[in-house]
Amino acid sequence: MKTTQPPEIVYKPVTGGGSAVDLQSLRKVHGRGRQAVTALHDINHSIPSGSFTAVMGPSGSGKSTLLHCAAGIERPSSGSVTLAGQELARLSERQLTLLRRDRIGFVFQDFHLVPALSVAANVALPLRLAGRRPDRYRLEELLSTVGLFDMRRRRPAELSGGQQQRAAVARALVTGPEVVFADEPTGALDQASGHDVLELLREAVDDLGTTVVMVTHDPQAAAWADEVLVLADGRLVHRLTGPEITVEAIAARMTVLRG
Repeated sequence: MKTTQPPEIVYKPVTGGGSAVDLQSLRKVHGRGRQAVTALHDINHSIPSGSFTAVMGPSGSGKSTLLHCAAGIERPSSGSVTLAGQELARLSERQLTLLRRDRIGFVFQDFHLVPALSVAANVALPLRLAGRRPDRYRLEELLSTVGLFDMRRRRPAELSGGQQQRAAVARALVTGPEVVFADEPTGALDQASGHDVLELLREAVDDLGTTVVMVTHDPQAAAWADEVLVLADGRLVHRLTGPEITVEAIAARMTVLRG
């Protein structure tokens, strides 16, 4: 049977402008008593809707903890997180699960694709888990966007690392989320494959209006963002925006922090 290319479909998350993620006096402590370690100290920051934010810092600076609290994966010790218009502290665990499922996308360093499923089935999985029937044309258009339409029937093991991560990006976008959280999405990729993944995330922001929040250690990856937040010892110590965001400026800032 001859395969016909699906019609072009535009994905547009529902956003109301303003802030996609709002952090107020955010504090996170791991452990208790003498063993307590403060991972985040009084973080205050708003991430605009439809923007690309990179979060950087030395190892142990609190980058992943910040992402986990912002995404509702971990609850802060104090302070508040408002995500997609919902104050997370007010939500039950079930409500948090539904929020993450329906309005948030996730991209991880290790892809987290299901080995037994085809590329298309992996991308459609969030819809299936939500009890929603995937629209074939919408799914195929998304696969075309990430360059995997001709590989949609393959299993993850048949793909390169870069192709697997592109499938993971498509899976994160398939529900039309308001925010995509990406944790070191290029960390396991070569430079060319990493460039492809960053280009997809950038296009999600520019073309779809998605908000992307990305943790990275790589100045070249961070340079794709609209703003770069720099953490040190759990504190937000620097913010770069606009013309300040260059690979050289980011690398210099990180060199100073590493001492």
